[in-house]
Amino acid sequence: MKHYFSRFITALSSLFLLQGQAVGQADNKPISADFPYQAHFVEVLGSRMHYVDEGQGDPILFLHGNPTSSYLWRNIIPYAAEHGRAIAVDLIGMGKSDKPDIEYSFLDHVRYIEGFIEALNLQNITLVIHDWGSGIGFQYASQHEDNVRAIAFMEAIYRERDSMGALFDQFRTPETGWQLLVEQNVFIEQVLPGSVVRGLTEEEMTAYRAPFLEPSSRKPIWKWPNELPLGGHPAETVAAINAYQGWLVNSSLPKLLFTAEPGVLITPQDADWLRQNLKNLRVVDIGPGRHYIQEDNPHKIGEELARWYQSL
Repeated sequence: MKHYFSRFITALSSLFLLQGQAVGQADNKPISADFPYQAHFVEVLGSRMHYVDEGQGDPILFLHGNPTSSYLWRNIIPYAAEHGRAIAVDLIGMGKSDKPDIEYSFLDHVRYIEGFIEALNLQNITLVIHDWGSGIGFQYASQHEDNVRAIAFMEAIYRERDSMGALFDQFRTPETGWQLLVEQNVFIEQVLPGSVVRGLTEEEMTAYRAPFLEPSSRKPIWKWPNELPLGGHPAETVAAINAYQGWLVNSSLPKLLFTAEPGVLITPQDADWLRQNLKNLRVVDIGPGRHYIQEDNPHKIGEELARWYQSL
């Protein structure tokens, strides 16, 4: 297990040295670690969900994935808030949202986000989605297309895969995965910073660690790799993702895809498939990036998101 993990981190480090983007900069603009937004809470299915709410107009709803929070969008929110009501929510069990005693399955998260949208009475939504937030967003849009204006996505879960490699095989092995993700907190301490080209500052790492300081708080982090649609398992998640992939191909909703080089979930080959198969799709390349591309070039993402949103 240590051998697999060492190889994974070594490969990431070599890649980042080759790409060499300056730490803390994106297109010569500073990347801020600050999160200067007022906290809001709403009760959903008996638990409080935290969100930030900036600007006015139709809602632009930001959905994060594993193991992040609304903090991931901190440098992008201001661009959206100039043109609409930018709302970034913490998924249930993550960020500052409550941690109820649930399974934290993909469909559990879908239910909480559906409840969140209903509780805030959000209408004519533009979704901005990443990682598992993309799965939740695609699922919601496929079931509520009449309430969705457009979708912007990046490093998204849009299809089933055969494998995510040896490290994720370890994450999905019951005892080993629990030890790595809950007891050792590997996803926060190693995978997250290792998947950002510029690296993360200690202040940024402190913000990402904050919701998961105790092992008992890390069940959502552990559950997400076990929900990945790999080789037909888990069947319920695979069925949902295959269904919304079919919807994505057939939907004419405006779509904006952000790509990065080399990417993880959206490689150049994935981007080519999406270009060929999705209608009404615009593609923007942000430059060097692996998985958490909002940490590598948030200003390019924000600027292009605002430009596209104004064109809708």
